[in-house]
Amino acid sequence: MLIVDQYAYSNQLSSVHPVEKMIFSLTTLLIALISNSIIVSVVVIFVMSGLLVLKAKIPKLVFLKLLLVPLSFIIMGLIPIIISVTTSKHDFIVQMSYWGLTLGISSANLITAVELLFRTTASVCCLYFLALTTPMIEINSMLRKLKIPAVFIEFMNLVYRLLFILLDTAHQIKVAQLSRGGYSSIKNTFTSLAYLGSNLLVKAYYRAKKLSLALKARGYKGKIEVLERDHHLSKRNLSIIAVTEIVLVIFSILVEVV
Repeated sequence: MLIVDQYAYSNQLSSVHPVEKMIFSLTTLLIALISNSIIVSVVVIFVMSGLLVLKAKIPKLVFLKLLLVPLSFIIMGLIPIIISVTTSKHDFIVQMSYWGLTLGISSANLITAVELLFRTTASVCCLYFLALTTPMIEINSMLRKLKIPAVFIEFMNLVYRLLFILLDTAHQIKVAQLSRGGYSSIKNTFTSLAYLGSNLLVKAYYRAKKLSLALKARGYKGKIEVLERDHHLSKRNLSIIAVTEIVLVIFSILVEVV
């Protein structure tokens, strides 16, 4: 089981109605995306992180490790925005010239990159709040109630489950390689990674095929039936969510005006 799935079932907010968590998460996400203020993004990051760590009781190190995964891709994506390449003179803060080309960092590009970094981090925190507090089964249930096509929901559910197969297969191959000294040197590391990559998809394909046969043997006809927990909407929670979002909207407007 993925670590995200483990905490989705065992966190201290698992008993809260999934609709409440989805409304709060997606509304805050929308505010973070619309707002152009770094301050608003920082507030969203602190609010979501605080709720996950203090209220849902997700361990700090676990949350930070999970956050580092998308952050690494975000930072790599920001590099082309920060660094400009030109053949003419430009007002750069830092610049280097090679073979007639000038690589530099301008203040405008740097500000844009910082804004995108905080905005995307705030968005990731909002999505992590939903993912770490709400099991996939309950998200599927909400999507059905929203009249999302069943084909889309089942496809999403099967792809999500196949991630477990892919990761478990990769783990088994890596353990086998480690037992044979596959990562004992830099050369062996690259060789082992090449073998892991070439064998992973083949083995994962056969395991996925076995999963498909197992589903058919159990009467799968395009819809996975699961038991769902009973939840009750809390007027108190909905009121807190409404007040929080209104305050956040007013705060974002005031920040932008100032």
